[in-house]
Amino acid sequence: MPRRSAGEDEWDDSSPFPDADDDEPTVPCPYCRRQIHEDSERCPYCEQYISQEDSPPGRKPWWLIAGLALCFLIVFLWIIGR
Repeated sequence: MPRRSAGEDEWDDSSPFPDADDDEPTVPCPYCRRQIHEDSERCPYCEQYISQEDSPPGRKPWWLIAGLALCFLIVFLWIIGR
């Protein structure tokens, strides 16, 4: 097991991100209010997307898909009925 010399720094467990630079600007997360980096796409604590543009596209509501299918069926039956 390697021995630690007297001049080496101890590991600091108080920071959740030990390799993060402290000089970067931070802002509060709009959801959990913890300090995050200004350029973050997601909050590392609550994992919410900061802006709508960064979030993945959501699923379409079922009623929208059902309404479109019904419209196509009506048009199809109207064309076939002629």
